[in-house]
Amino acid sequence: MKKVAIGIDIGGTNTAIGVVDKEGNVMVKDNIATPSKDDIDQYISDLSDAIKGIIKSVKLLNEDIEILGIGIGAPNANYYKGTIEKAANLAFKGIVPFVELLKKNFRELPTVVMTNDANAAAIGEMIYGGAKGMKNFAMFTLGTGVGSGLVVNGEMVYGHDGFAGECGHTMLVADGRVCGCGAHGHLEAYCSAPGMKRTAFELLAYYNATDSPLANKSYNELDSKMIYEAAVAGDKIALEVFEITGEYLGQGLADTVHHLSPEAIFLFGGPTAAGDFIFNPTKEAMEEHLLPIFKNKIKILPSKLKPGDAAIVGASALVWKELE
Repeated sequence: MKKVAIGIDIGGTNTAIGVVDKEGNVMVKDNIATPSKDDIDQYISDLSDAIKGIIKSVKLLNEDIEILGIGIGAPNANYYKGTIEKAANLAFKGIVPFVELLKKNFRELPTVVMTNDANAAAIGEMIYGGAKGMKNFAMFTLGTGVGSGLVVNGEMVYGHDGFAGECGHTMLVADGRVCGCGAHGHLEAYCSAPGMKRTAFELLAYYNATDSPLANKSYNELDSKMIYEAAVAGDKIALEVFEITGEYLGQGLADTVHHLSPEAIFLFGGPTAAGDFIFNPTKEAMEEHLLPIFKNKIKILPSKLKPGDAAIVGASALVWKELE
């Protein structure tokens, strides 16, 4: 009998759902809209219908299927309580007992478990990706924000309340940029995709770089992919954006190394597609800020999760980890 897990990634606008096998292959997937209004009962009903639909689809492909459980990645998800708590980019207000509500429709499954999306990515890396066999590592997800998942002695670090591991909110610059959380100078304000865009516009203004291809883009139009393409073409502004982003990221990673002494740090997300443009300055800056006892010990590696399905695969990994 083929054992599989269901992975669910709850994003601000869409919820992705998939059936994943033990090797990390997505057999069937679907998505539904994440509500823009606070109607959790309707959302649970819609999500349950979608889950039942993909279970039916995968059993048409292979009748000899055993569903081991459902893993869910979501913003501000509390692993201990199975709740989503005061998530800024979701319509649901306050504390939502998400696992409890969903379990009512899937009592026959061995487990329903959830955590935040960065923790799910870290567990996905441990179960399916480059962290197989590692007991101590960190995962940083670079996207709209900067998320992180920390693994110590083979276990995810959740802290006493379920919300440990917010390395994106490490303070780098006193009285620096306003972060999305409202505080100043956080890593996320400099090393997320929007942070890179902010750096690009600061440099364009500083150098009055009207000859840069980035100067023709509006603030809302510019994204990290455009910065990468300009860097490949040799644009000095784009190249400096990656240098500055890497310097800040390396500084933040050095803090994580000092706290945890991980074997490796994995980077995942859109900006990491730039390869050496981001990895080289990050590694250089990290080494510069490390205590001597840590120098040249810690690997910075790209995630081996498939970008298109990573969120689903990471969420499904929670089931395998839970049943170990």
